[in-house]
Amino acid sequence: MQNPQILSTPTPEPKSAPQSRPARPRAGSAVDGKVRRALVFDACEVGVVLRAVLFVEIVLGVGAMYGADTVLDWLARLALLTGGALPATLAWLIAACSMKTLLQRLSTSGQFAAGVALGALAGLYACTMLALAGVVAQPPWLASSASGALLAAALVAALVLRARGRTPAATTARLTELQSRIRPHFLFNTLNSAIALVRNDPAQAESLLEDLSDLFRHALMEQGEAVTLGEEIALARRYLHIEQVRFGARLQVQWQLDPRADGARLPPLLLQPLVENAVKHGVEPSAQGGKLRVQTQRRGSRVLVRITNTVPSASERGANSSRGHGIALANVRARLALLHDVQCEFSAGVQDALYQVRITLPVPPLDKKAP
Repeated sequence: MQNPQILSTPTPEPKSAPQSRPARPRAGSAVDGKVRRALVFDACEVGVVLRAVLFVEIVLGVGAMYGADTVLDWLARLALLTGGALPATLAWLIAACSMKTLLQRLSTSGQFAAGVALGALAGLYACTMLALAGVVAQPPWLASSASGALLAAALVAALVLRARGRTPAATTARLTELQSRIRPHFLFNTLNSAIALVRNDPAQAESLLEDLSDLFRHALMEQGEAVTLGEEIALARRYLHIEQVRFGARLQVQWQLDPRADGARLPPLLLQPLVENAVKHGVEPSAQGGKLRVQTQRRGSRVLVRITNTVPSASERGANSSRGHGIALANVRARLALLHDVQCEFSAGVQDALYQVRITLPVPPLDKKAP
């Protein structure tokens, strides 16, 4: 009597698939995707601010070389130019960041024109600063405005190239590669476990197949460039529930979750490969099994994620070691850098006889006011 129920679970799945398609607009919020892609310079990102300041300083440094006879003369000219250009650059970045929502409504060419116009105003601002300081007797208003517009155009063009590199081909390729890391033999092992449970515990077999269905549906659907940490934790829970059926008491899982960290954004399917590696390299090779701990914690404007697992003995590790571990970690590091640039941190290694993966993420702007 239970078998029809188990076999019937896939039938509602296709029906729930149409229900999940309205959710695709979220990813297919390709509108959303387009808006983000069209935002050619997100001046609110720390990495963009650092690159903009460095770019302007390099240009000023080269410009200060003209007419400088000695190194001290060059440093004096550079300091003078920096005194006017650096506040103007910061003003340009602040204006672009504060107008982010407005700029998102413009076309790419419209945003480019707005960036250049803001650059021209920033050039006039720099010239005004130098004039008020009495540095220049006759302020070169036109030259300053043109220089600001030219620097802004070069900076916006560089950010356009950076935005293009973050989205279509590179990101899609990495996501596809990581999605394929839900290994075929994991599917076979899960189905074998479900077959073994059908007669003895049909309810658990049904729950196992539902988790498997949810896991693969989540892996195969388009989700955009980021999901919440809470969604990734839920997916990792499904995966570990499946593995606990297979390993039984050999797999001991501990969750230490901070609900305040759930809103942090990270690339889709990021935690599941890390948890899978912890099971594959920390639990599966050991005859006694192992322990796995997943921790999330919010610390001010940062969110800390830790995945820790026990390490098998040297003999067990030697017989079952695999080299695929580093590939997954390299992909995780690259995808985090694509999404958060310099605002995230990633490390992995053995510490206190435990293998630990540590990820630090920024808190989304809307959540920063939360306690």
